[in-house]
Amino acid sequence: MSASTMSYKPNKLALLTAIATTMVITSGCQSLKTANATNQPTTMQAQNADQPKKLESFNITGKIGVTTPANDTSGTQGGSAFYAWGQENDRFAIELIGALGIGKTNIEYNGQTATLVSEKTGTLTADDPEELLQKATGWQAPISQIPYWISGRPAPSDSAPQLDAQNRLIRSVNGDWSASFTYKGNDKLPSKISAVQPQGNKVVMTINH
Repeated sequence: MSASTMSYKPNKLALLTAIATTMVITSGCQSLKTANATNQPTTMQAQNADQPKKLESFNITGKIGVTTPANDTSGTQGGSAFYAWGQENDRFAIELIGALGIGKTNIEYNGQTATLVSEKTGTLTADDPEELLQKATGWQAPISQIPYWISGRPAPSDSAPQLDAQNRLIRSVNGDWSASFTYKGNDKLPSKISAVQPQGNKVVMTINH
């Protein structure tokens, strides 16, 4: 059954339960780096106090679409998946349905190690979720930045953030990822994030808070 025809009702409670019961809280969690003020434009510096705080605990659902660039053996490829994402501080659990042919996929991160389980790949582990997702699916996605972005604020390692007239984040750059943000009405949290890389990778994520 394709992702476009699938009726998907993610179990948010199950995700939170998975975080609470399967991920080990360690005292050695990595500390978050503070943003380098020299990389922030004047408009961001002047209004930084009014920026929303990073959501330390949240449950979101939606759909994610990924496009990968053409290579020597294949043309441009794309796929999509429904997702449910539950987060507590640095720990999270993500459930994907329709993940580019590898079946139902679960990704968990305890702040130090990422684990992916799918019907096709079995269990895989890696130091970070980006490496793990690419290993399993070929997707590239800025997973570590998304908890900040869905909060409507730049990640600590972002540069050149731009705000709209309502002081909402509308563009930000992280490495070679350029992200743009869409809002519904006067909402302070984004309803869609689009991130692209020059080489052709693209991620479009709709968000139900």
